[in-house]
Amino acid sequence: MKTLTINAFMALLWAALTGAFSLANIAVGFLLAYVILYFVQPVSGKSAYFRKFGLAAGFLAYLVSEIVKSNLRVAYDILTPTHYMRPGIIAIPLDARTDLEITLFANFLTLTPGTLSLDVSEDRSVLYIHAMYLDEDPDHTVRKIKENYERRVLELLRLEDID
Repeated sequence: MKTLTINAFMALLWAALTGAFSLANIAVGFLLAYVILYFVQPVSGKSAYFRKFGLAAGFLAYLVSEIVKSNLRVAYDILTPTHYMRPGIIAIPLDARTDLEITLFANFLTLTPGTLSLDVSEDRSVLYIHAMYLDEDPDHTVRKIKENYERRVLELLRLEDID
């Protein structure tokens, strides 16, 4: 968290020095500060921030691609005379334990068209979702969701910060 704070401070410092507090200029400052902080790691000490940043960027790219693919799939189903949806409610056993992990996992699933988080069991071990497109084998859908969403969220949140 310390490295993120320094990175944000350096981005704001960049904007102040250039005299332009636009979003684009702050983003450029953030990227420049990121590169500088990356190269001073041998002096300042290793930080998990750089791995987290990469994981977050990868997860964001994955999420956007899934949202686009799901939108296209739903749009195709709406526009064609034949409906390909196989809706159903499935239970996903959770490896996520904290409220933050469960909430982010459930909300990222809900962001994707065709899936909706419904409820979490009392003991917080199962997430119930409505899926618009269930595979022939519901266990395959559960595995895909766990591998593609839950694993990525947990990987990002559970990475220990070395700062």
